[in-house]
Amino acid sequence: MGEILFLAHRIPFPPDRGDKIRSHHVLRALAALAPVHLGCFADDEADHACEGELAALTQSHLLLPRGKSLAVAGLEALIGGDPLSLAAFRDRRMGAWVERILANRPIETIFVFSGQMAQYVPKTYRGRLIVDLVDVDSAKFEAYGAKGRGFRGWMERREGRLLRGEEARIARRADRTLLVSKAEAALFAARLGEPENRIEAMGNGIDSALFDPARVVPEPRMLAVEGPRLVFTGQMDYAPNIEAVERAMDRILPLVRARLPQASLHVVGRNPPSSLLARHGREGVHVWGRVADIRPWLAAADLALVPLEIARGVQNKVLEAMAMALPSVLSTGAATGIDAVAGRDFAIAESDEALAEKVLALSCDRDRARNMGQAARAWILANASWEAALADLPNMLAFSQESLNDAA
Repeated sequence: MGEILFLAHRIPFPPDRGDKIRSHHVLRALAALAPVHLGCFADDEADHACEGELAALTQSHLLLPRGKSLAVAGLEALIGGDPLSLAAFRDRRMGAWVERILANRPIETIFVFSGQMAQYVPKTYRGRLIVDLVDVDSAKFEAYGAKGRGFRGWMERREGRLLRGEEARIARRADRTLLVSKAEAALFAARLGEPENRIEAMGNGIDSALFDPARVVPEPRMLAVEGPRLVFTGQMDYAPNIEAVERAMDRILPLVRARLPQASLHVVGRNPPSSLLARHGREGVHVWGRVADIRPWLAAADLALVPLEIARGVQNKVLEAMAMALPSVLSTGAATGIDAVAGRDFAIAESDEALAEKVLALSCDRDRARNMGQAARAWILANASWEAALADLPNMLAFSQESLNDAA
């Protein structure tokens, strides 16, 4: 049985943000099939603290600190005519390590997680190549650029254009290109004109036993705030999340508080910018920052509010809220790729006024809110396990049943 080289732009530990949750489960599934060699980057010391877990799961690994500043990466990108996303993750040490692994190990498959890492696949490599792009990043930057102004808007439009070319190169080279939903896969195929039989959806899952409200004690600090308590979770240095929270603070929450003055919005997630931290404790807004475990905060909330204006793929924050039986009010983008039933499993609206009305309706009808939360969890149990999401991986890697039995 051949071995697998897995390349990820972030260490798949700890699984505490959307991309790392997905790469974590993919890595575990691959390691159950064959020996895996993992090359990845660390963002901070918390990532480096997980290196022991990484070593226990892989045959060998390289974990490099990603210390290149945005300014340096931007300059390299402008000089080289490359997307900033690629320049930010370009490191000669990673390239040299990949070459050594390919020269000394029987690598049958390279599995690339996120398009930034495809640059490390040598042109001479002739084995199987699977690339999990997750989302159509070029479309995301095009959306940023359409709204942006000045130099930043120009850079975002440039990034969208160059990434579109890089995505086309990746798709032509890969045996399989994976996206997180059928909608995202169809968008990718249509934009690039690539054969759809080589572009597939591989959805996200959720550990419903871990995200079980019956097993979680609600966070006391959040419970101490009068309700109804609305929650938004996510990586808070990510532009679409910042934009969604600002929308909730400035445009939706005031409409809710006009009729329910005690309503509060709780923002939970790492690295909130100073502009959000400055709002903590004012006009019903609470910004909690990084927490050790997101589940108690979800358990203490009355509903999830996710008014994303720019959203790609499947939102893990929505799956987690649903698994915790939390009624959720979503923008259309936030609900994309989740084939649950609107009105039963979650509520969808688009305008600020319509989102506020959905929040008010659920906040004022506890039975309706409880029924929606229970329906959401039932949908997760039936449709969104990681086992189901990754069930086709052995076929993608062309492992026979005999080799699977040997691996077991």
